Amino acid sequence: MSREQQPNPILLSFPEQFQTERLTIRAPQWGDGVAVNEAIRESVNELRPWLPFARNLPTEEESEIRSRQARLKFLDRSDMVLYIFDTASGQFVASSGLHHIDWDTRRFEIGYWLRTSWTGKGIITEAVHGITDFAIQHLHANRLEIRCDSRNTRSAKIAERTGFTLEGILRNVEYDEERIMVHQMVFAKVRGIEF
Repeated sequence: MSREQQPNPILLSFPEQFQTERLTIRAPQWGDGVAVNEAIRESVNELRPWLPFARNLPTEEESEIRSRQARLKFLDRSDMVLYIFDTASGQFVASSGLHHIDWDTRRFEIGYWLRTSWTGKGIITEAVHGITDFAIQHLHANRLEIRCDSRNTRSAKIAERTGFTLEGILRNVEYDEERIMVHQMVFAKVRGIEF
């Protein structure tokens, strides 16, 4: 299909919610900000080194605004934040999504963060498997990436555990919160090789 024949992404239809064995994974909705804010506040010490939004603790209102903006971006297909809930309890446990989207090549980056009280339960591993399957089946992904700070060993282990291949390390990509240049690991799965 030539570039001119590619449909505008806003016209694409696919589910806004799906399930894995233990998780409900869905697009943000109005009103999610309170639950997200609670999880950020609980997890701020673990998130702060890796995620810019956790460097200044957001208010509930700021988290609601961010959730609503994420909803709008999901609808226009420019970014696809996905909230993760424990199906049994309904509790918000993590955030993930498909980011840095290139619809022409069908390339997506999976990002994730986990609520501290839910660590060690395989939540993100299960979510990444589910999101990978979703991207392959519904979005016809050709390439999926996971990128993380080279010092973030937990995030790198998730990429390895879920079958992503380390393609390389980008050196001096950005500054961390202490203005130190950091390296970024790039993991990927590509059509025809890993799926």
